[in-house]
Amino acid sequence: MVEQLKRYLWNLLQMVEGLEAIVITDRDGVPVIKVKSDTTPELSMKPAFLATFAMAADQASKLGLSANKSIICSYTSYQVVHFNKQPLFVSLIANAKANTGLLMDLESELESLLPELKAAVDV
Repeated sequence: MVEQLKRYLWNLLQMVEGLEAIVITDRDGVPVIKVKSDTTPELSMKPAFLATFAMAADQASKLGLSANKSIICSYTSYQVVHFNKQPLFVSLIANAKANTGLLMDLESELESLLPELKAAVDV
């Protein structure tokens, strides 16, 4: 199952121009599954970086606007799109020129993969 999932994610990675990595993590930023290109910045794969979204989502929910569904972070050379799919978090790491709307549309593509992974994480 893991190999099929990695192949599917790799195909998605190839379809979207500028997308460099897809990482599905638990709340602590520990990768459950990931695919990345050779040009992906190594620091973006570290659990400390990936876990910051979970913390930011918790803090943002305290503003009274309900729970966060996604966060988009823009840097000089890269952009990161995070999706909150409790207990999992999906991070898309792309270069700055990638189409952010296309990255956001991947949420529906990835939604069908998550139930099996959620079951594995819950155990």
